[in-house]
Amino acid sequence: MASSDYAESDVFSDLEKRVLDYAVALTRTPADASDELVAALREHLSDEQLVEITAMIAWENFRARFNRGFDVASQDFSEGACCPLPERPATAGE
Repeated sequence: MASSDYAESDVFSDLEKRVLDYAVALTRTPADASDELVAALREHLSDEQLVEITAMIAWENFRARFNRGFDVASQDFSEGACCPLPERPATAGE
């Protein structure tokens, strides 16, 4: 599965998909997360959790743009690697 296919995947929960939508929205130029998306996140996250997620997204965007500014290329530390997702426990009916 490509990372861009998360919205159609059954691997992520609805909340995880909303967080990924939020990261995509804040990574675009200009960064713009809709009021509806933020409201949907607030249904599940405290103010502190939303601040933490926003800070993590902003930090990763800072690092990516800083590295681009100085033409910092990959050092191939993760060449061919992937991050496997943990197995989800089976629920009744599966």
